[in-house]
Amino acid sequence: MGEVGEVGHAGDVSEDDGFAEFAVAAWPRLVRTAQLLTGDFHEAEDLVQTTLAKVYGRWRRVPRREIDLYVRRALINNNLSRIRRKRVVHLLTPVLPESLRHTSPGHAEAVEDRTSLLAALADLTPRQRAVMVLRYWEDLTELEIASVLNCSIGTVKTHARRGLAALRAHPRLVAAPVPLLTAPSGARR
Repeated sequence: MGEVGEVGHAGDVSEDDGFAEFAVAAWPRLVRTAQLLTGDFHEAEDLVQTTLAKVYGRWRRVPRREIDLYVRRALINNNLSRIRRKRVVHLLTPVLPESLRHTSPGHAEAVEDRTSLLAALADLTPRQRAVMVLRYWEDLTELEIASVLNCSIGTVKTHARRGLAALRAHPRLVAAPVPLLTAPSGARR
């Protein structure tokens, strides 16, 4: 049998049915989301790699119109499982990786804002953090978040309300006048 992506014996176009292309395209977005969930770039990469490995095993059975939902759900569930296994408080990275430092004027303020936000996110429960990340970073609707988390819309609203209240009251964010929860440029509205 040939390498993944080669033409197979029976004339198959690809043995992975587009998984490699999906994984390459989705990797940066998934790592960003995972980093917000885990608070650590390396743990985020491990989480995404584990998630994609599990998704690959079921790839042919996932309906193509539900791929994003399926992968997001898997990412959130794998993160919750990781947290349950560790049963320890996980501290977030206090500064950006060296490669992202000093890339623009005003970087010190941006790093400080990001550090404050990551510290505040770390203090939320895992489900509240997942709702905050999916709503304000991934720009999902409450219905989409409920589907990803496999819960009711009411539960999503409760986690969002409590999460926002906790973030607004967090000592590191109280002094910050600028809203810190902004979606990346190009996010849909």
